[in-house]
This record gives sequence, structure tokens and C-alpha cells, in this order.
Amino acid sequence: MSFLFIAADYPESPGCYLMKDSGGRILYVGKSKSLRSRLRSYFNKNQANKRLRQLVSEIASIEIVLVNNEAESLMLENNLIKIHKPPFNRALKRDNSGYAYLQLTSDRLPRLDVYYRDRRQKKQIRLPETMQRLGPFKSAAFRDALLSFVTEHYSLRTCKTLPKQVCLQYHIGKCSGVCEGKISEQEYLENTRQAAKLLENGGQGLIERLYAQMELYAEKMEFEKAQHLLFNIRVLERTADKQIVDREAVIDQDVLYFGETHVMLAKVQEGMLRDFQLLALEGTADTASCDRFLMQRYAGEKPNEIIVNEIADLNKVRSTLNRRGKKQLIITQPKRGLKYELLKLCKNNYDYRMERMKLEPLLKKA
Repeated sequence: MSFLFIAADYPESPGCYLMKDSGGRILYVGKSKSLRSRLRSYFNKNQANKRLRQLVSEIASIEIVLVNNEAESLMLENNLIKIHKPPFNRALKRDNSGYAYLQLTSDRLPRLDVYYRDRRQKKQIRLPETMQRLGPFKSAAFRDALLSFVTEHYSLRTCKTLPKQVCLQYHIGKCSGVCEGKISEQEYLENTRQAAKLLENGGQGLIERLYAQMELYAEKMEFEKAQHLLFNIRVLERTADKQIVDREAVIDQDVLYFGETHVMLAKVQEGMLRDFQLLALEGTADTASCDRFLMQRYAGEKPNEIIVNEIADLNKVRSTLNRRGKKQLIITQPKRGLKYELLKLCKNNYDYRMERMKLEPLLKKA
């Protein structure tokens, strides 16, 4: 039986969609600022693309993940494609593709380089002070321009292998010449520490520094450089859209939004949103059902932290779960901040899925 697509069943909101076959295998992951419009384009009867026609013929269901904005849909799509590697996705499957960070390398004399996070389920290494990351960047062109700016501003080396003599970069004033002892290693490492400060905390103060550099160019009547830098600043300000689906973190979190009959569970591993699951609650619909769910769900394996919107007896749940294992579980019920934003994202997806569940019997009758 072919998949019946009804455009009105899908929201005009930003998000990602996972197209699945009858066995639940993910065939394709996509994203859009308007999910309804994008999905409608696949089911055009006059579809000329043979590969898209093949994809549509295999679709048995479409799972929707709602997000807050376009930046989040871009980052989430990148994560999901790398995790699931769907057969109909050609782009973004490779680990070194998509949205990258800037990072100071772990060399004895570090340099600034492009870094791609490994989206597979394995632990990332906690970064030392001189390995701060900034990103991810939606624009590769701006990322590379920023790499050049920071490298030149702090006179960092660009060579992968340290040479014995200075190269052209030193002679044109873009490198400190640490390879030949033009500055001491201690001075060079101080430069890298300053660069690390620029990259830490998500690049706070970065735009201010870029504006200061732009003004310096203007004072020197280097107007072309000033204009170019202003363009890059504008790009950075636009790309700074708030996004919470791909962050730098060293812990795993489960985010749980409890409704009356179900709970929406979002798995966040090392800052990367990986999955949403709608699970039924057992027993009566009260706050105690939340506690029962938590104590059953996390009796064995558990993340570092769970973030919840409801809990009846926090002390009881915490002491019970921490008594059952060596790994101490943090339980958080936030009222503001990033964790609260994750809960709101869970609620949005909960409301959407529950509404779909109510409509399904009516759709079958129709």
C-alpha cells in the first residue's frame, strides 16, 4: 500500500523529517524552514527525478522533529544523517563534512585548524585549555575567513609540520617565526592562550574584537580590508542564531517532558541532540507516575543528568537511583536557561505527536 500524503497533516514550522520504510528503516533525512511545503514537493505527481520517485515509492511513514529555527534544523539534520547514514542521503554522510568548528590543535606549538565532531556514539575527549573550540559554523567561507583572521592576529603558524626555517608567511608578517626562534616558545604559547580565550565560551567578545580590528583598518585607510571584515562581522551576527541541538559538552543528558499519559524523551549525547521518543506512562495519570517512570527507566544504565518538567519526590527518586549504581545521576528541574529551552523543545514535539495520535483514527476512517 502506497503512502498517503496529506499536506495539512504537517506543520508549517522549521524542523527535520525522517522518511522511513515499512520496516522502520530511515531512508532519508531532510530539513526545512517550512516542513509542509518541503514535504509537499516530494509528492508531486509530475516528479521528474527518478531517484526521488524511488524514494517516495518506499516511504511508509514520516517522522517529524520540530525545532525553533533554521539554524537548529541545519545542525540537527547534520547530526541525524551522520548517525543513521540513510541510503537516499548523498551529502553529509562523511564525518568530515557539514558544519565544522575551529580548534587549536594539541601540538607542542599549537595552530588553529578546522575540526569536525564525530557524531557516532562514542565519548569525546575533554578539551585542555589550549584546545577550545568555536562553532559550529553554517558558512564554510566565513569559518575559513575567521580562521585566517585569528591565525594572523595572533601570529600563529599554519604549517602542519614545523619547518627548520621561516617561510613566506613570516616574511609577509603573518607568522611569528617560532620555528626559527624569532620569538620564544613561551611567547608563542602565550599567543595561543590569548587565541584560546577568544574561542572559549562560544566566542564571547569575538564580534567586539572584530569591530576593533575593522576600525583599525579604517584608521590606516585600508578601506577594502575594513569593508571585507565588516561583511564577515555581519555574517557572524546572522549565523549566531540561537541553537541548542549541537553544543560542546562532555556529559550525556536525557530530557523528559511528562504529559498526562505519555512522556517525550530527548537524548542529548555530549551536547548533540540525537533522538526523540514518545513513550506511554503506566498507571494513573498523576505526578507519582513520573517518579515511577524515572525509577524504572534508570534503574540500570543512565546518563549523567536527566532534565524533567515534573517530579513528585525529588529526594526519593535521586536517592533511589543513586543507591542502585556507582554512577551518580543528576536530576534537574529548570525554570530558565538552556536546560529549560531543551524542555520547551520537548514539549513542542510532545504536543505535535499527541495531536497526530488523536487524528490517526479519524484519518484511517477517512
